[in-house]
Amino acid sequence: MTERVTTRGTTSTQKGTRTNAMARAPWLLLAPFLLLFIFTFILPIIVAIGSSFTTVKRSGLFGEQGVTSQFAWFDNYALALADGNFIASIGRMLLFGIVQVPVMIVAATVLALLLESASARWPGLFRAAYFMPYGVPGVIATILWSFLYVPGLSPVIDVASWIGLDINFLGAGTVLWSIANIVTWSYTGYNMLIIIAQLKAIPAELYEAARVDGAGPWRIARSIQIPLITPALVLTTVFSIIGTLQLFAEPQVLQTVAPAIDSQYTPNLSAYTTAFAYNDYNVAAAQAVLIAVVAFALSFAFLRLTNRKSK
Repeated sequence: MTERVTTRGTTSTQKGTRTNAMARAPWLLLAPFLLLFIFTFILPIIVAIGSSFTTVKRSGLFGEQGVTSQFAWFDNYALALADGNFIASIGRMLLFGIVQVPVMIVAATVLALLLESASARWPGLFRAAYFMPYGVPGVIATILWSFLYVPGLSPVIDVASWIGLDINFLGAGTVLWSIANIVTWSYTGYNMLIIIAQLKAIPAELYEAARVDGAGPWRIARSIQIPLITPALVLTTVFSIIGTLQLFAEPQVLQTVAPAIDSQYTPNLSAYTTAFAYNDYNVAAAQAVLIAVVAFALSFAFLRLTNRKSK
């Protein structure tokens, strides 16, 4: 009897140990990612928010008597919002997003539908070709496109001048759309792959039933494919809205050849200039927080709008 009780107790202890080990295993596997996520994402956000509510006071003419940090309430946000160039940059990016994001999403959707149609030839080759621009870093892509934008280097401008057209891709009224062209070229293929992944999840039975009912390619796309890929369209649009307010590399590189682009042309470029040109890191942190708030508000408003339409 004693041996049976001991055996049962040992078995229970082993099961408990095994259960605890199985419960800890996922956390051990996730630990490297969680640590990296906390130190590279969560912690910088907390530091930026904290910095946006502090100000640096320097004693002495050149700060030789010491530097102290003080709680500034919303003074940094007031300074950021009082900067007309920063507010103008946000308005400029809103105009950019209103035009560029729909054009890019429509182009990505059309490409995805064409490549997933039954009559498409070599879809794998074209998917890779359309996705390839996304693999080019933004700085390199902007340098490549600048050869088509700069007068004297651009064959497009030369051909246009031969037929009597005066094109200035880097003028004050056109440089924003020249940047939009680079962004569209870079990210359309990426969004296309997300939409294609959603298209591949549509059951083949729906296509067969539609063809039996006499539906053609246009009717299938309009009545079956587009409604069922709505989640992918919403996802890509939200990503694009956030990316619009984060625009930085393209205007910074074009700034060297486009006089119309100043140091505060986009919100991110404005925060960068405030921090590293004016050495005002606290106001720059406030600008960064405001950019995040605007991106969150726009994304949330878009999601609410799409949810209402779906209902």
